[in-house]
Amino acid sequence: MAGQFVTEVNDGNFEKDVLQSEQPVLVDFWAAWCGPCRALAPVVDEVATQYNGQLKVMKMDVDKNSATPSRYGIRGIPALLIFKDGKVADQIVGFVPKDTIDKSITKILA
Repeated sequence: MAGQFVTEVNDGNFEKDVLQSEQPVLVDFWAAWCGPCRALAPVVDEVATQYNGQLKVMKMDVDKNSATPSRYGIRGIPALLIFKDGKVADQIVGFVPKDTIDKSITKILA
């Protein structure tokens, strides 16, 4: 369920791939049964393509990974967390239009 520039992340590699990343990282917390998550997936793929080289985009299946979502208080999905320098820089919950995500990313990349 990941596009060309979107990678899967899990509890095991989250620290290395997200928190220790040189680039900001957008993590899409999702689940296969979640309708809004499936609707947001093409938008996340677009974002990954558009910001390739400036921002890493990753997806985490909350049904297969419980430690990381609970660590960051993920109660509703889809949830997009943008990490910069190992910390949450912004958070978007629910299905949102692409320009909402663009605004968050632009603010963090500035």
